[in-house]
Amino acid sequence: MPANIVVPEVGESIVEARVARWMKKVGDVVALGDPLVELETDKVNLEVPAPAAGVLSRIDHQDGADVKIGEVLGVIDESAAAAATPAAKPAEATAPAPAAAADASADTDKTRATPTAKKAAEQNAVNLASVKGTGVAGRVMKSDVEQAAKGSAPAAKPAPAVPAVRPPAPRAASGDRTEERVRMTKRRATIARRLVEAQSTAAMLSTFNEVDMSAVMALRERRKQAFKDRNGVNLGLSSFFVKAAVGALKEIPRVNSELQGDEIVLKRYYDIGVAVGAAEGLVVPVLRDADRMSFAEIEQQVRYFAKAAEEGTLSLADIKGGTFTITNGGVFGSLLSTPILNPPQVGILGLHAIKDRPVAVGGQVVIRPMMYIALTYDHRIIDGAEAVKFLVKIKDLIEDPGALLVE
Repeated sequence: MPANIVVPEVGESIVEARVARWMKKVGDVVALGDPLVELETDKVNLEVPAPAAGVLSRIDHQDGADVKIGEVLGVIDESAAAAATPAAKPAEATAPAPAAAADASADTDKTRATPTAKKAAEQNAVNLASVKGTGVAGRVMKSDVEQAAKGSAPAAKPAPAVPAVRPPAPRAASGDRTEERVRMTKRRATIARRLVEAQSTAAMLSTFNEVDMSAVMALRERRKQAFKDRNGVNLGLSSFFVKAAVGALKEIPRVNSELQGDEIVLKRYYDIGVAVGAAEGLVVPVLRDADRMSFAEIEQQVRYFAKAAEEGTLSLADIKGGTFTITNGGVFGSLLSTPILNPPQVGILGLHAIKDRPVAVGGQVVIRPMMYIALTYDHRIIDGAEAVKFLVKIKDLIEDPGALLVE
């Protein structure tokens, strides 16, 4: 009796996926629940398990194919299950049990590793069966593979001294100048499409200000050790700006809204998206009810998001929704930029690198750690005056962090 392998429902906003790779081939015996194929969507990657035990008799969509939700990926022949597992011969029955257990353990480790862990294992020539997983239910994560690679890497030999040589004279380009054509991932293609949609459907405009970070940096210096001892995470900048954003959104509520037809939907809750860079592209996990979160809870959640994004383990629930977004190009060294809206949101706050600059304070020129901040907003809903007031509110709260407690 055939059992269809279908593309599962992932979320209401996801309508298609791409076949990343088949883990089994036609003719392989599979057990109920065995991972068969890895699918790549614009938001998360997932493994499709076997819906029944039997033999994989057909693959309808090969690696790289785009498929729709509910579409048949392949077929399992359930009637072939018994024939595919004949009774063991007497000689086989006496085979050493430890060897069979070791093979099963190796298979389990391979199937319980994340896609990024498997890729890292291939790049670093690490045997997944020898790696102890630290993820849920012992799943091998990318960080586990990297740690194993460090432990097994031989000590580097000192490079031999190379005599200084005169650089060759410039020469004209010649010979084989190879180019590589790489297909966009589903996530990168979706990012590209949404960015173009944002620019073509919203009246985007950006306004800027600068913030003196002296008070926040001094506070972090005084409290960092006690904060880490008590909460297990460092006191970063994320919590300050999330709190400041909530305060500014409460004062300028139209920045926390959405345009639906000819109506403005004002949102009285504060789900703040925090943009995180990952190998496959930018993702924006969401801090739910950020106005009710403590500084420690924000820092812990942001740390979890960053690690999960790197390991490819963010869930759809982690990245769904959001009423306002914060993106920090400063962690990559950006001094100033104009972020693009994350539709249907109508505002996004851009943070940048902190640099010592001369500023005038009380009639004197002093050196202060300064940060440029930017607000990109939808001018159809938000007036310029409101956008400026929003950034000024952010500036006031960051320069007087004690006010965050009052707010």
